[in-house]
This record gives sequence, C-alpha cells and structure tokens, in this order.
Amino acid sequence: MTIPRFGISQVKLLERLSNACSVSGDEGEVRKIILQELRPYKDDIRVDHLGNILAVRRGQEEGRLRVMLAAHMDEVGFMLVHQEDRDEGIFRFDIVGGVVASHLAGQPVWIGTEHIPGVIGAKPVHLTTGEEVKNPLSIDSLRIDVGPGNGNKVKVGDRATFATRFTRIGPSLRGKALDDRLGVAMLIELIKSAPPNIDLLAAFTVQEEVGLRGAKVAAYSLEPDLAIVLDCTIANDLPAWDNSENTRYNTHLDAGPAIYMADPGTISDPRLVRHFIDTAELAKIPYQVRQPGGGSTDASEIHKQRTGIPSISVSTPGRYLHTPVMIARFSDWKNTFSLVYTALARLTPQVLQPES
Repeated sequence: MTIPRFGISQVKLLERLSNACSVSGDEGEVRKIILQELRPYKDDIRVDHLGNILAVRRGQEEGRLRVMLAAHMDEVGFMLVHQEDRDEGIFRFDIVGGVVASHLAGQPVWIGTEHIPGVIGAKPVHLTTGEEVKNPLSIDSLRIDVGPGNGNKVKVGDRATFATRFTRIGPSLRGKALDDRLGVAMLIELIKSAPPNIDLLAAFTVQEEVGLRGAKVAAYSLEPDLAIVLDCTIANDLPAWDNSENTRYNTHLDAGPAIYMADPGTISDPRLVRHFIDTAELAKIPYQVRQPGGGSTDASEIHKQRTGIPSISVSTPGRYLHTPVMIARFSDWKNTFSLVYTALARLTPQVLQPES
C-alpha cells in the first residue's frame, strides 16, 4: 500500500487555515478555503443549515462501508458585545469557547474576516490597587481596543481571535487554532486521496467548541456505518510545576497519533480501537493511547445518533491548546494522516462484526 505524500503543500494549506478567523458560529472564512480545495474532488457536496460542510467521495468496491470522518472548523475566541466609545474604538467582549481570562491581557487580536487589528487591554499595574493585584483577572475588567478610526469598521456581534501568524520552526508547527485546523487539513487530503474500498463521508463541523453542535446534525444527516473524529488533543508532557513527576500526561509530543480509549463523552468502540492499533503495529506507524480525562470530541454527539454509530477519535497531540499559540510536531501530524489513511484502506465490514 502506498500512502499519499504529505509534506510542504499540506503545511501551506495548514498555514492558510490557521491564519483564518473562524470563531464558533462564524466559520465562513475556513469554510471558503475548504470549498475551494474540494471543488475538483468531491462526488457530492453541500453546506447544511448550521453551516457544516458535508462532502461525499464514493468508492468503487462492492459492499463498502459508509465511513464518516469529522473535523471541526471553529476555534475559540471572542465576541464583541458592547461599544463603549466609538471615537476610541473600545469594546466589551465575551469569551466564545474554553478560554481563560488570565491568558488575555495585552494579547493582539484580529476582528472579523477583514482581520481588523486590536488589542485586549487591561488596567496597568501602576493603576491597580493591592487588592486588584491579588485577584485573578476577569473578563469584565478587560476590553478590546481597535483604536481611533477603526471603531466604525467593526460592530457588536463580530468575532475576534488571537492575532498569531502560523510558522514552522524546525520540527514544530506553531500557530493559533491548530485545534482543529490540523484535523481539517488532514480531512481535505483524505478526500483528495480517498481509498476505493469505502464511501468517505466528510463532515467539516461547526460550533464544536461551544457544545459539539454541528457534529450532532451532521451525523444524523450522513447516517454512516461508523465514524472517525480527527482532532487535536492535550500534550500535557511538561514537568509538573513543582518539579515532581508528571503522571497525568494525556499524550506526548513526538510519540505519534493519539488513539482514544475513552474521554468524558465517549467510550470508543473497541472494534475500532483494535483496528487502529493493529493497523499501526502492522504498518509500523508510531502511536500512543490517550489517557482518559480532559476534553471530549465530536464523537460524543456522533455516536448517539440514529440507532448508534460506532465511533473513535484519533488526534494529533499539541501543547498549549486554547491559548494564543499552540505547538505541535510535523511528524506527529504526518503520522496521524498515515495511520488514518492506512486504517481506512484496511476497513472491511468484518471489522464491525459483533465481538463473541
């Protein structure tokens, strides 16, 4: 079996996706890139009422499985909720998705699809009281400042995201929203080179970061035989902050794709877990088993649709998720693609036979 090439062109695609602003509920900029990339390759494609992209690439063999692959387009960020000073361009904002206020003071941001620049401002230490210094920052104490002249270029309801440009540094990929643009870029490539033994049902989902909402309707609509979620997961692989042994690592960088056994929302189908592990060992692709705990993926909603959909998540590990910058390894990302492609090419209806 020949695995499709995965290199410079995929990194360039990831750069475009990472630099796009697509906070939950406003995924249009990433959606446009995906539709452009898929236009020559799909057999059927549509955008549903929530904004999910549902694309089908049909196989050629008899008795083939209908396999849903899901990756979410959205990212965490902010929504402008009140304009306090039109002349100065000062806005109150709310968080969209899982972001911690303590990560935000002084961070540059982009607002909207025009990427209007701004900064998250906080009261400087010179003006704070001793009591304020002791207390953690709250969203109520922060503002987005777009500056004079830009206040009329953005409006209440616009989304904002971290102004972090993607870059490759040696073996590492560094950027914002790699959760889950890593999965989106992989899914685009899997559609372009789909193996002929399956019908590949691709779901680029919306609003994952605010409740896995797009995946729920996508799975109901596609009605697959099984589902594989491509996401990014926490590499909690640094030493513990008190220099003690870190025994709760979830995953490591440089250890390959992370196969989920369970997370707070899903117990992965054991037949699919075995299929992926057997595939990795047969093909000599490095892999790791993700420790339970941490966040859930779109699989949490997918597996409960219709009469039940056997599901599993396979993720690329990354550090510092949901902060202004995330770091992942190119080798882990490439090996995740290789594992998923090889596992798809080996899929037969026998994989889903009931366990005795």
